Amino acid sequence: MRKGSLLVKLSANSIELRAGSYPPPMYNSERRSILCPQCRKLISLDEPQCPYCGLSHPGAWWKTRLFSLVALDAGSIVRTLVIINIVLFAVSVLLSSAGLSMSANPLGLLSPSNNILLLLGATGTIPIERFNRWWSLLAAGYLHGGILHIFFNMTALYQIGPLVLQEYGLNRMIILYTLGSICGFLLSYLAGVPFTIGASASLCALIGALLYYGKSRGGIYGQNIYRQVLGWVIGLGLFGLIVPGINNWGHGGGLASGIAFGFLLGYNEIKQETSLHRLLALVCIVATAAILLWALGSTCYYLFFVH
Repeated sequence: MRKGSLLVKLSANSIELRAGSYPPPMYNSERRSILCPQCRKLISLDEPQCPYCGLSHPGAWWKTRLFSLVALDAGSIVRTLVIINIVLFAVSVLLSSAGLSMSANPLGLLSPSNNILLLLGATGTIPIERFNRWWSLLAAGYLHGGILHIFFNMTALYQIGPLVLQEYGLNRMIILYTLGSICGFLLSYLAGVPFTIGASASLCALIGALLYYGKSRGGIYGQNIYRQVLGWVIGLGLFGLIVPGINNWGHGGGLASGIAFGFLLGYNEIKQETSLHRLLALVCIVATAAILLWALGSTCYYLFFVH
């Protein structure tokens, strides 16, 4: 009877302790859990190696700090890119000293002045050879020449971006988008295009990566992706032949670089994102932010303090 009472008493104490004690018992607080910086799976803080992705010492403070810098919400990256493009378009329109120009090209409707676009980072032989603005190879991908121009590009990004995220992951999409812009505009510069802007080179890189994915993966799903994306490629080619002022060299360079980087980076089904992918994505983010802030700052300084 006494033994039974003691058990009841201990049981009651246990219930009372469990119901009213925060934080949890000591053995839980000592064995803390974290999300692996690389694969984002729940693991123990003191694991010598992540059991899921193999990352050594995933609880090291410098790894958690480094990877947290690029731990963006995958669902919001497309929206973030769209917002950045819209904000820069609005700024370019507001800063246009010559007002809003009209053009026979429908993509030039409600377009900012070329002088403002040049200051903000338009690229081509004029900005690079005359002003040594190599950084414009990246900045130009966030500028647009008219309301229809940005509308078409952002609509395409909303349609293509989620599929690239699904098959390549967040970090590889950032790499594809950034390097696709640089490679596309670099080819157009080498081809002698004097002045060019737009997110089309980046979008074509995403299309190229999906084209490689569909062809490489195969199967019913891969074939469907390949056919769908091939339709985009044909449509872009016809659009470039019909509408004046389209930078077909930029489109082609972006498409080719997307295929090449899709092969080099791999996609989720054959290769999970690695620490190298995260590091490259971080470099792309920092470089993009630094260049766009420099472009905005230098433009405002020139307009309000020098000009």
